[in-house]
Amino acid sequence: MNLTGNMVAVVTPFRNDAVDIAALAQHVDRLLAGGVDGLVPCGTTGESATLSHDEHDAVIEQVIARVARRVPVIAGTGSNSTAEAVRLSRAAQEAGADALLSVTPYYNRPTQSGLRRHFLTIADAVDIPVILYDIPGRTGVMLEVDTIAALAEHPNIQAIKEATGQVERVSAIRGACGLQVLAGDDALALPVLALGGVGLISVLANVLPAQVSRLVHSALEGDFAAARQLHDQLFPAMKAMFVETNPVPVKAAMAAAGWIADEVRLPLAPLSADSRSRLLAALARVGFAAR
Repeated sequence: MNLTGNMVAVVTPFRNDAVDIAALAQHVDRLLAGGVDGLVPCGTTGESATLSHDEHDAVIEQVIARVARRVPVIAGTGSNSTAEAVRLSRAAQEAGADALLSVTPYYNRPTQSGLRRHFLTIADAVDIPVILYDIPGRTGVMLEVDTIAALAEHPNIQAIKEATGQVERVSAIRGACGLQVLAGDDALALPVLALGGVGLISVLANVLPAQVSRLVHSALEGDFAAARQLHDQLFPAMKAMFVETNPVPVKAAMAAAGWIADEVRLPLAPLSADSRSRLLAALARVGFAAR
């Protein structure tokens, strides 16, 4: 499966602590109008860790229905329980997901052998592509390159979201196997693409889909002068998205635009006043207007 371009780690809007399906549908429409290449519901940015199983399934189903095959939907179905990850993955496949995003198990701290068995069990359970998601800052465990290469031998494991913050791993992974590499951090998208990455799973694109898409496609087309100019323009906004824990800032920005309610679920807390000022100032410099 070709997984190139700008894919958005879609937020899950809440209202009165319930999933706001209407706001989610409107957000999908907004992203598609912005020219994104794919949507990734129920990842870290989608607060998957605090969604019930029913909510998780419903968000994925709603995004798939609203997208209506216009772009790929890559469903976040990871868990620190292999059995739970398999259930979520099968449900997403049945709902019509085009691919799955599966994070390394958090908290358990499995060995590399455990990681291999975890991901192979998931890949064996489905018939659609699996994207590995390596983000040790969240999970406490990192996939070694040898493990990634071994997993790449499975025909369903076709890509990796590289979110370790170590850009040199792009070259190491590409040298070891044929997996497509996706940047997992907006601020590192340009170097990852320059080293042979094929796309980005973006947080910032929730609020600036067209601009992030232009950056990604400029780099993919080899116009690194344009991509670098866009990166420089967007860099303060990219960093502002992480002024506090993701997705607190991006949801605050979307709420400031009047798109969603400013709600996250505990243990996440609302954005502080100081961080909110810094966030909105950074976004205003790239043309994002609060109401």
